Amino acid sequence: MKRLIVICEGQAEREFCQDVLRPFFASKGAELSAPTIKHSNGGIVAWDTLKKQIVAHLHEQDAVVTMLIDFYRIKDSFNYPGWMEAKQIADPHRKMNHIFSKIADDMGEEYQRRFVPYIQLHEFECLLFSDIKGLQYWFAKDECDYTKIQKAISSFANPEEINNGANTAPSVRLLDAIHGYDKALYASVVAGIIGLATIRAKCPLFNEWLNRIEALI
Repeated sequence: MKRLIVICEGQAEREFCQDVLRPFFASKGAELSAPTIKHSNGGIVAWDTLKKQIVAHLHEQDAVVTMLIDFYRIKDSFNYPGWMEAKQIADPHRKMNHIFSKIADDMGEEYQRRFVPYIQLHEFECLLFSDIKGLQYWFAKDECDYTKIQKAISSFANPEEINNGANTAPSVRLLDAIHGYDKALYASVVAGIIGLATIRAKCPLFNEWLNRIEALI
């Protein structure tokens, strides 16, 4: 069985990979593991630090390696390949694909056939805006301001474009709308209720990421 390693920024991403992505890839004949970023034990790090972990996993025989980290709060000083040039690109889709291309180039030819670069625009939590039913399953009307959630869904072309401002990032919107929201507890189960097919249909970058992985396993 082919091995797929998804390096996760934090616990919420790890739970999502284990609960939602692992069964999907198992059906494709791939065994998924989801370690968090080792250097920080979860939490975004500079590119050179993350690259060392990626390369270490690529040394494991037959493993396809990727990552699930957030665009939000990556600092200029973290020196992700293509980052500064991408800031000049207005279109979000082109911006992220520019970064992915430069990351792949930085890894070198020997690793490119088993490595899929990925950064989630703008946050992993954007996936939870793919269908309001996921939140409605877990939170009663008196627990969640669904008007705010629906406004966010309606204001952008797709959930991935819900912006990354300090007061408007997807995770911030969820915390504002839902009293006591804890992403480590709820993100994976909400995503599971929404369903991977719906998330892929609503989130084009995320869907392209999975397509690239499927082509390698």
